[in-house]
Amino acid sequence: MDDLIRLSLSYRGGRSESNELDLYDAAQDLIGFQRSMALTTHLVLNGEIITQAPNLRGAIITSKAPVAGSWEVSAIIAISGAVIYKLGTAPKDTPIGHIVRSAYDYVIAELCGFHVDYNKTLGQQYNELKKSKSNTTPVLERSKFDSLIEKCESAVEFMHRPMVKSLTAGSAAIVDTSDYDLGLFDFHLDRETFQNIRFEITSTGTDPWQGSVSSFNMNTFKGRVFISDEQRPIPFEISSETRDRRSLRKIAESLSLNIQYPDNYNSHISFDAFARRSRSGRLKNLVITNIY
Repeated sequence: MDDLIRLSLSYRGGRSESNELDLYDAAQDLIGFQRSMALTTHLVLNGEIITQAPNLRGAIITSKAPVAGSWEVSAIIAISGAVIYKLGTAPKDTPIGHIVRSAYDYVIAELCGFHVDYNKTLGQQYNELKKSKSNTTPVLERSKFDSLIEKCESAVEFMHRPMVKSLTAGSAAIVDTSDYDLGLFDFHLDRETFQNIRFEITSTGTDPWQGSVSSFNMNTFKGRVFISDEQRPIPFEISSETRDRRSLRKIAESLSLNIQYPDNYNSHISFDAFARRSRSGRLKNLVITNIY
């Protein structure tokens, strides 16, 4: 392992000042911390979204024991030399590590309601990497990071548990403790950032949408629909007044065609829906009210 990224998650206030946290909350926040780092690192290294953190490839995430005096745990993301060489970068000069740091900062900031300009920060770094690397550089589109943010949402919620459940801490901070500080992670997690994650603003009226259904659950009337403009599957639910046989048949037909003939326009459906967005404006889900 050649490129080391060192991050720490520390809690302040309450019982954490005596190096104590509710045991269940401590376990959950560590799971959330690891999962959010693993999913982000895997996307940067491999250009794909995973759903299970143990599927991380090309890096390993290790931890040190909590630090006394508050409640702090250090994590080390070690990117394998094989990955670095594949991307065409010498171990002594590893901009891929910079991108992992920036990507994680981007995910946490967007989830907590602090808008980050992808093109000026992460996108710019990635474009510079592409200019000097071979075609093995993974594809990192803005749409993939939007999907990553969605996958990391519950993980970052877990990291808030000591502040919002057991109240054994008042706030938390994620700090970059690597050998060279990029000035990232200059915000704290608290009850306000937790509310920002949970925050959803619903559009005042419905808008027309078009896409292909990629999954659907008949028991919950929820699923995902791939929206071309977003270039990612968007979670949706069918409103109670729209759960008739005709609408469900249209959903099933779109899903069936999408499975059999991916990227075929015939699988598209047109519908009206309310849009729910995060505090930073990211589209979180749709409530379908009418299917054409």
